[in-house]
Amino acid sequence: MPNRQTLIALGVALILGVVAVFLANTYLSGTERKAQLGGTTKVAVATAPMAFGTDITPDKVRFVDYPNSSLPQGAFSNAAQLMPPGKRRVALLPIGVNEPILAAKISGEGQGASIAALLPDGMRAASVAINDVSGVSGFVQPSDTVDVLITRMLPGGAGNTQVTDVLLQNIRVIAIDQQSKNADGTPKVGKTVTLEVNPVDAQKLALAQTVGTLSLVLRKPGEQNNPVVETVSMNDLRYNMYGGARYPAPAVVGGFGTPVANPVMHTATPIRRVRTVSTTKRQAAPAPSRPDVEVYRGTKSDKVKVEG
Repeated sequence: MPNRQTLIALGVALILGVVAVFLANTYLSGTERKAQLGGTTKVAVATAPMAFGTDITPDKVRFVDYPNSSLPQGAFSNAAQLMPPGKRRVALLPIGVNEPILAAKISGEGQGASIAALLPDGMRAASVAINDVSGVSGFVQPSDTVDVLITRMLPGGAGNTQVTDVLLQNIRVIAIDQQSKNADGTPKVGKTVTLEVNPVDAQKLALAQTVGTLSLVLRKPGEQNNPVVETVSMNDLRYNMYGGARYPAPAVVGGFGTPVANPVMHTATPIRRVRTVSTTKRQAAPAPSRPDVEVYRGTKSDKVKVEG
């Protein structure tokens, strides 16, 4: 029967053996992982520029070695995966020479070019009617960003009261008429423009077309939205010095007639100055008369009595 010392030695040897096996497995797994990351994988890239709607064909594709540590998401590693037999694929976004062909930039198997495939999650494509004036003489092109203005009759306004508001800001143009890109990049005067908007803005566009006239204003790429917008009315169609409701920033962003900070005020009567004459007995000067102040808010004006 083994003695106590023998059992202790066997236990220590067993523990050391388990630790050695664990360390060996860890080392081998790390080595294999490094070998995999240090290797390469074939990735499909374009051999010619591809615009929207270009068919993905074998003559436009070649396979190059990419490091496994830098594989782009959605890349294709073989021709059968990229171009299944009998199933068409087309480019949905521009792809440059030697750029990896990714699943997010091409259509699904057997599908053609579709504007809907270009929409981000939660966005909609809405079309509005334009002409050579409201469409900035054709200089608005797909992928440009625009502001949408609406000119309409003021509800409940006296007489022929028209106003222009900023309806939407920083909206991406998806297509002009039925083209998502001008072939030669030249201006194109279209009859409709398709915009990328959220569901609520799509409803605004649908309603705005029934109550007024829409116009597009071309924006500089990357420019931030203007937090201060104004309603322009008939009273603003003159030089600012001689009239018109122009407000210094900050103004309250909102609909027509919303109060704004520091409105322009015109006094209806001149302010009288009181001169105090020194006498032997000091007397209180008479209180100056308080003029009426006319406050303009949009095209409406109110007379306000100045209090002491």
